[in-house]
Amino acid sequence: MATVQDIEIRDSAARAAQAAEELQDVQGDKMVLNMGPSHPATHGVLRIVLELDGEIITKADPDVGYLHRGDEKIAENMTYTQFIPYTDRLDYLAPLANNVAYALAVEKLLGIEKDLPPRCQYIRVMCAELARISAHLLGLGAFAMDLGAVTVFLLTFTEREKIYNLAEAASGARFTTSYTRIGGLMRDLPPTWLDQCRKFCDEFIPALNEVEVLLTRNRIWVDRVRGLAVISKSDAIDYGLSGPNLRGSGVEWDLRKKQPYLCYPDLDFDIPVGAVGDCYDRYLVRMEEMRQSVRILRQCIEKIPGGAENRTKEPVNVADGKVVLPPKQKVLTKMEELIHQFMLVTEGMNCPPGEIYFGHENPKGELGFYIHSKGGGTPYRMKIRSPSFVNLSIIPKIFPGCLISDTVAILGSLDFVMGECDR
Repeated sequence: MATVQDIEIRDSAARAAQAAEELQDVQGDKMVLNMGPSHPATHGVLRIVLELDGEIITKADPDVGYLHRGDEKIAENMTYTQFIPYTDRLDYLAPLANNVAYALAVEKLLGIEKDLPPRCQYIRVMCAELARISAHLLGLGAFAMDLGAVTVFLLTFTEREKIYNLAEAASGARFTTSYTRIGGLMRDLPPTWLDQCRKFCDEFIPALNEVEVLLTRNRIWVDRVRGLAVISKSDAIDYGLSGPNLRGSGVEWDLRKKQPYLCYPDLDFDIPVGAVGDCYDRYLVRMEEMRQSVRILRQCIEKIPGGAENRTKEPVNVADGKVVLPPKQKVLTKMEELIHQFMLVTEGMNCPPGEIYFGHENPKGELGFYIHSKGGGTPYRMKIRSPSFVNLSIIPKIFPGCLISDTVAILGSLDFVMGECDR
């Protein structure tokens, strides 16, 4: 027999159900829409499950993992040097910067990060800044094309082609460079490389000015991106954002300044930050970052020890023979060097036991490598902190309330690469 309390509970549940039904009649049915993982504007195999009320997004869930390759597990079965080509495939728009980040992490484990020759440090910085410009140019070109500005895409890709020429001259490869080595570089720069880089800097700034003329005060562009997907300072910090997405929200955090490495302390450059944290601010921050990268490149060209032709024979590898392969000529003529090279290639360098983390200011944000070593030539565990993966975590926060047509603009402003997101 039902008690008075049971009757009251049933009546309360019935009233709640009736209220929910009335609210459903007012709001209408919501629709679930899959955007991706094969949509061109998702910039890779990203799937976003959108819940829509008409054309208004009420909920957005990013679904990642369609490109998962198990890089971190692969690293456990390779020597530290053998894993370098795999870093090219993380943010494949900035392979030179990925190489530098990984090499610095292993060098920190070895305790030789302060032993890098000055010329090596300057070359690595130039590689990282060229990678920053290249990645931002593709992000900007794709962002603009998603919103209908095809001319910008053609301009940015023209400049990226020049950076690929520089990468090819230095490493022999245009896309997957694998230029950096643990303890130094694959080889020194060609004699004319610095002149080519200087020429690129001279030609790039006018091209960037032309892009700004096309976009920065363009009525259509400004209306599409200003005030859209605002990320506050507190939200940017809470969600762990880094790179231009963090600085676009007004947080002045750049690892090149806050936790300096290589020769960055000797260089003069500014950290651009936004004021509002919307898509427009993130665009402006990347534009200014490219100008600052050119500023850094010019300083490196003037200050690099040895100059263009390295007449003073400045080394580009550490002197420690336990890390870097012996010179080719000695390998071909002396048995000790031949055995030494054989041991390094087959067994890898002998890293001490320990745990380290190194964060590098990559174009997309903080690319971090956590390495757990138990000694020997291979890591026991490796964890890669990919900025694209972390930056995508903000999607459920900023998408609700926006229109379907706004999704491509927001994704373009976040500028992510699924290769490093899924690893």
